Amino acid sequence: MPVGPYALSRRRVGRACVPFALTHFKSLTMSEQKPKLSIITAVYNQLPMNQIYWENLVKHTKHAFELIVIDNASTDASADFFESVGARVIRNPGNYSYPVSQNQGIAIAKGEWLAFLNNDIIVSDGWDETLIANAGHNQLDVITSCGIERIESKVATKKLRRRWNRIRGLVGLFGTGRNSLLLMHKWMYGNWAAFCKDRQTRFKHQAVEGFVGNTVMFSRRALELLGPWDETQQAADFDLFLRTAMRAREVGDIRPMHIALDCFNHHYIRLTMKGGYPPFVDKDKLIPLDEKWTAEQRALLVEN
Repeated sequence: MPVGPYALSRRRVGRACVPFALTHFKSLTMSEQKPKLSIITAVYNQLPMNQIYWENLVKHTKHAFELIVIDNASTDASADFFESVGARVIRNPGNYSYPVSQNQGIAIAKGEWLAFLNNDIIVSDGWDETLIANAGHNQLDVITSCGIERIESKVATKKLRRRWNRIRGLVGLFGTGRNSLLLMHKWMYGNWAAFCKDRQTRFKHQAVEGFVGNTVMFSRRALELLGPWDETQQAADFDLFLRTAMRAREVGDIRPMHIALDCFNHHYIRLTMKGGYPPFVDKDKLIPLDEKWTAEQRALLVEN
């Protein structure tokens, strides 16, 4: 069924493309019950990364979920791959900005919670349960994971970033194919499950004001109060944080966006996009963040 000028593709591909987890995924997402979670992800190429993303998503997500993929005119087999595993794929005729892509996903999402995930991440085991539990404990409607971009302190974050920069610099010499990406992740964390479990235990239900944009989750209530992503802002995660902080200050019916310190998702941080992206189709509608939010407003609303 068309979604605005974009089409929701239902084309199938051969069974040879279907990974081991397809049956499990369908049992969750194709039931008659409304899924707990709608996961919305925009992609442009990066097939090896997309396959890694999917494999870990279906392995580590605990709630029933649907995966909605916004394919921004990929030239590889990414759209076909996601269709083959049962995702709902919207095929765009060109490359659209982050907020436009995410809003396309919102338009067809059925879940109680909406999760906006980058495709170049590896999620931790039970990431969805951890985020929802943290949000409930802290009365939050908008929450993100933590990650290389930010953890519990500036010192700890700096140490983690230095380690990642060394590892990706070394292993990246061999390219960004599947094996190199998985090796980087292995060298970075060693036992990924143990690393994440340790954080879940040490930082259970702890959250700090702010955001890490690779994994953003919000409730239907947040959508009702805030509306969809602002399609003038490519820095939409920062804009969303400012919107929550402003509404918390002026209305008081929602708390600012927070980072869950007990949920850590690994982010490759643009490593897999060496070739860059085509220009956004909607580039003429985008404005800089500082044209929407003054320096005084940002200083007032941002604690760190």
